[in-house]
Amino acid sequence: MADRRGRGDGSDDYDWLYGQQGAGRPAEDDDSTRVIPAHGRPAAQGPSGRSGRSREDAPPTHIAPAPGGRPGSPPPPSARRPARAGSSRARFRFRWLLWLVLAYVVFLVAVPVYAWTTVSKVDADPSGDRPEEQPGTTYLVVGSDARAGLSGRRTDTIMLLHTGDGPNLLMSIPRDSIVEIPGRGTNKINAAFAFGGPRLLTRTIENETGIRIDDYVEIGFRGFVDLVDAVGGIEICPETAMNDPLAELEIPKGCQEADGETALGYARSRKTQSLGDIDRARHQREVVSAIGSEVVSWKTVVNPFRYWNVVTAGAESVRVSEGTGPVAAAKFAVAMTRVDGESGLTCGVPIADLAVNWDRERADRLFKLIAEDRTADVGKDLCRPTGIAN
Repeated sequence: MADRRGRGDGSDDYDWLYGQQGAGRPAEDDDSTRVIPAHGRPAAQGPSGRSGRSREDAPPTHIAPAPGGRPGSPPPPSARRPARAGSSRARFRFRWLLWLVLAYVVFLVAVPVYAWTTVSKVDADPSGDRPEEQPGTTYLVVGSDARAGLSGRRTDTIMLLHTGDGPNLLMSIPRDSIVEIPGRGTNKINAAFAFGGPRLLTRTIENETGIRIDDYVEIGFRGFVDLVDAVGGIEICPETAMNDPLAELEIPKGCQEADGETALGYARSRKTQSLGDIDRARHQREVVSAIGSEVVSWKTVVNPFRYWNVVTAGAESVRVSEGTGPVAAAKFAVAMTRVDGESGLTCGVPIADLAVNWDRERADRLFKLIAEDRTADVGKDLCRPTGIAN
């Protein structure tokens, strides 16, 4: 028997390794070693019908490597899976959130623009000689009360608000202050409003103080109530219990929440106070400052219903001078929130006695500092809640 490793003809027998390839079967017919031509490139045919190229001449077959890996390796998981639907939803929600924020910003701007169109205007610029232009801005703030059967309107609240380089200063002028009213003789200062409205009151104050009035703001008592209710009430802190039927007020001593009607009664009552009109002026400054703080509270900005009610109620409750624009009105609203405590000064006109006769020496010094926009130099001897020196 022939040796397994060779043939009888002297050649080596490797049929056991190549599957009988050497037993007369041509190498081209062996499936295990056949080269499959690339698609789209048919081999040229020779005269015998077989490929005109030998195996050695066949173009190499290339296998493109898989993305990110070796040839023939499986694609990475990110290539096999489509993008997650959650990312598309997140982008969709972000877009909607952005549109909602932009819409709310438009709302915050549009409401005061609309409200400004409803604000009433009044001619408050007096005729005749007036003080020269002065640094800073001074507002005349009046609380008016129109009642049936009266020949004119009345005002229980007269204040000057000054803003400039120094602290904001809010000064009350007692309504019973005796002054010279142009063309009307000597009388209480609130009589100027009853006689000639804003123009005569402005002229009277400018003559008495030497301070030029830049803008006029009149707050109606009915609108005052609506504004307090729009902010959800304010905190008041009476130092004594107050029971005043004329002001429809009955409240205990101490800090407490007050609605619009209660706040109005608190600001107008003087019969139950030991200092009468002086204490009333102090309460008025307290109430106005509290309203201002609530108006600019974050709760107003984030609550669209409260924001609408506050802005529209504020617009309906005031009248402004014809020369007062929306920017000046906005500055006034902001300044009214910065007149209490460390952020500003609240004073009464310096007076010599409880009959509210002005202390001319102290009063003139305070008026001069305001006219020169030097509120930072106003000391406690000039700026006192009651106006009384001691």
